[in-house]
Amino acid sequence: MPEGDVVWRTARRLHAALAGREVLASDLRWPSLATADLSGRRVLEVVSAGKHLLTRLSGTDGATGTEGATGVDAGGADAAPLTLHSHLRMEGSWYVERTGSDGRGRRSSAGVRAVLVTGGWTAVGHKLGMLDLVPTAAEGDLVGHLGPDPLGPGWDAAEAQRRLLAAPGRPLGEALLDQRVLAGVGTFYLAEACFLAGLSPWTPVRDLPDPAAFLRLVHRLLHANKDRTGQVTTGDLRRGRQNYAHARSGLPCLRCGTTVRVAMIGPAPRERTAFYCPTCQPGPAPTDDGRAQRPLGAQRRGAARASAARPAHRTRR
Repeated sequence: MPEGDVVWRTARRLHAALAGREVLASDLRWPSLATADLSGRRVLEVVSAGKHLLTRLSGTDGATGTEGATGVDAGGADAAPLTLHSHLRMEGSWYVERTGSDGRGRRSSAGVRAVLVTGGWTAVGHKLGMLDLVPTAAEGDLVGHLGPDPLGPGWDAAEAQRRLLAAPGRPLGEALLDQRVLAGVGTFYLAEACFLAGLSPWTPVRDLPDPAAFLRLVHRLLHANKDRTGQVTTGDLRRGRQNYAHARSGLPCLRCGTTVRVAMIGPAPRERTAFYCPTCQPGPAPTDDGRAQRPLGAQRRGAARASAARPAHRTRR
């Protein structure tokens, strides 16, 4: 699932293409939004909130639009500003193309969920996991539960620390994945932040030696990657060496050579994967049967690529 840096970058691209432009036509292929018409509205801005995208639109004089199944009047008299909310989930994406061009080669038409057409650019939401249309004043109903966003303009480190430590016995990795604690952190930044801090993802948050420093690390990692398409935490851009732990199960640790492991973390049915090095990240061990493991996606890439992941040097922590 795309994490906060990817969603932030998507919002920036959509904002650059759409902000200040009038919507000439819209097509929301979502059951509850099928009758909504956003034409005549102007895109005010597109912003991210953790893993959520918010496309804010101006009010309208009522020249177009009908009231859809959501109860949102997309174009009634003096209609209030609206927000088109989307979430990419696992497979979603937004494309931007020149209005009038044919960008269908990059996507299946069956996967299109939203289309916003302006005079210069058209935005196409493909295989979106969520799509909502609400009055902008009611955005809080959709994203008000989120914790501080490391990439947001209102980043509040003190509030993030308060939420992180609110349940002292909770495993660190589980707390990081809770969007009510930190908005935008997923399994990638869970694995990499815990590795760089030398902490097992199953470490109770009360045992964090310096919670403020750990949150600064998470904040720094997301900011370091928000302007590039690949997520890099090692400083090495070579293939197979960009990150320390995530998706490297079955491969040698780039620091010590120990085999990186993966296990599930969090309560069912919301458990997620946590990658870790047992040597570099001492502490509580997960439920792990010890069987041989393969890197995420190894069945598609082939095992031959493991040679690209030999340790750069050996150290013991």
